Amino acid sequence: MARNKKFPVKKRLARAARRTRRAPVWVMSKTKGKIRTSVKRRSWRRSRIKP
Repeated sequence: MARNKKFPVKKRLARAARRTRRAPVWVMSKTKGKIRTSVKRRSWRRSRIKP
């Protein structure tokens, strides 16, 4: 990927970076640890993002 990115591409990548965070602590405590991972969790190695 180019070092200088177009704004729409950069926006999509930033959104994907926000989504890939872990589930919040309050969610884990509310569900008594049954939900540990976020549904939209993604690994940079396993799956690609459409630019």
